[in-house]
Formats: sequence, C-alpha cells, structure tokens
Amino acid sequence: NMLSLFKNSAVKRNTMTSVRAFSAQVTQPAPAFEGMAWTEGGFKKISLNDYKGKYVVLFFYPLDFTFVCPTEIVAFNEKAKDFEATGAQLIACSVDSHFTHMEYTKKPREQGGLGDMDIPMLSDLGHKIASDYGALMPNGALALRATYIIDDKGTLRHASVNDLPVGRNPDEVLRLVQAFQ
Repeated sequence: NMLSLFKNSAVKRNTMTSVRAFSAQVTQPAPAFEGMAWTEGGFKKISLNDYKGKYVVLFFYPLDFTFVCPTEIVAFNEKAKDFEATGAQLIACSVDSHFTHMEYTKKPREQGGLGDMDIPMLSDLGHKIASDYGALMPNGALALRATYIIDDKGTLRHASVNDLPVGRNPDEVLRLVQAFQ
C-alpha cells in the first residue's frame, strides 16, 4: 500500500547499489521538460520553454491525496501572486496523471483535496521529469519533495530535495527567488 512506500523509503534507499544519473546541475541549463498539466480549469500541454524570460519554481511532491502534500501545495498556491510579482511561475509536479490532478483540485480542502488552484499541476506519469531532475526516489515509485529554481535564462540556480515526511516553506523559496534576482 501507499503508506508502506513512505515508511520503507529509507530501507529501500539503503539497499540500492547504483546511483541514478540525472542531468539537473546548479549553474547549468535546466533539463527541458514537457507534459500535460491541469491548469486554469483545463488540460494543457506545458513545457519549460513556455516560461522563457521568467523564473520558474518547479516543485515535486510524492503523490496526490497523500499526507503533508495538501497543506504544502495549498501553501505554495496561496503565495502564487507573490511569486508572480517577482516574475516567477510556480509549477507543481508529481508522477500522477493530469486526470488525478484534476480530481485532486475538485475535492474540497476539508476533505483532503486542494480546491481551486492558481498554479499548473504538471503530470509526470512516465517519471522522466523527476528522473531528469534527480527527484525520483531510488525505488522509482514516486518523486521526493524537491524544489528547483530556474532563472529567466533557463539556468538552474537552486536545487533541494527533502525526504518524504518533511514539507517545504514557500516563504523561504520566495526569498531564494528574490535573492537570485
């Protein structure tokens, strides 16, 4: 079950014998990505190229409908206008389908859903984006809580990856964006 994926993540990680190669390196061009997203009440294919000239904060979370995720994603969403004011676009990403993202936003917050969202929710069903960015768990099941700041020229300026149970602080991410600008 899903809970066992979370509880056993450290054990599975320690049994890995190889290191996955990924192309996301701070100071280098960010890996290109493209995928279907749930955004502005509909499905839309988005890519990193769509945001040329803007900062992008790409943040991964494990799965829709799981613990910590709703409060963390809602907290980022509530700061969307602050990020926009700095010329930055927030993009949430998980290995769920865009259909699951849609259902997650249609479920009210008091029932474990997200409610209406102001930021794109990118689907990484094939796990390629999470893998390219080094955010995929070693067992390949889902993405860790990872945050990437990409500048207006497409250069990766910041990367951080948290283990599953620990969320992130949107105010700190906003501070980092402002510091890089």
